[in-house]
Amino acid sequence: MRIWAHRGCSQLYPENTITSFKKAMEVPELTGIELDVRISKDGELVVIHDERIDRTTDGFGLVREYTLGELKSFHIHTGKDEAEHIPTMREVLELLRPKLREYIAGKREGDENKGLRLNIELKNGVYPYPGLEQKIVDMVQEFDVQDAVVYSSFYTQSLLRVHELSPYAELGILDGRLSDCLIKAIGCEAIIGDGYKFALHPAGTMIEPDDIFSLEGRTVRAWFGGHLYPEKPTGGKLDVFKYESLGVTDLFLNEPDKYLS
Repeated sequence: MRIWAHRGCSQLYPENTITSFKKAMEVPELTGIELDVRISKDGELVVIHDERIDRTTDGFGLVREYTLGELKSFHIHTGKDEAEHIPTMREVLELLRPKLREYIAGKREGDENKGLRLNIELKNGVYPYPGLEQKIVDMVQEFDVQDAVVYSSFYTQSLLRVHELSPYAELGILDGRLSDCLIKAIGCEAIIGDGYKFALHPAGTMIEPDDIFSLEGRTVRAWFGGHLYPEKPTGGKLDVFKYESLGVTDLFLNEPDKYLS
């Protein structure tokens, strides 16, 4: 089973922050890091999950209503004296590039266990962010790490747009039920043609035993919500073997260190 850090190590450290990503980089045998991207009022790519900044910072309002400079003025809750700020996508890629390039080099040598991958979720389903796909594809190509990146979204039109811009990009369809991910995937694949196959990114709590019969060997990356910083550790662990038996190949977890340390 391949393990990814969901928004970084997001139970012990504030989600989608440089610190959470740095801590994830220290986890042995981690497959990759998942994060979320939006656009500021002045067109900058920023890494934050919610439409609003209220939950994770000391500000309030919609991400798209603030310039990057204004977003950087808000503090992310850490429970410590040091302040965190909403990172830009460029800052994160600068941090992760060595690990992403290490993965690419290893893959070319036939070893995909080196370095790290990056799953970029495009958060544009509620409020559209015009140009989001072009901006993120251009930046990933600028850093020359496209072979280490997976793009995911609940919004299939966004993924189809990424495919137009980067035909060899790996794409993952997000939804709640695995069966809904599969239905979306089949519809998108009919549009693309050429035998292209999407990865499926369902909620881990909504996978049923019968789903396994229709997976056709696809990559299935299950995500799990809840228990984000600063909640206390649960003390429990998922039954990884149970999810393997259901056809899951990867898990996005807030506490990857629990499973890989």
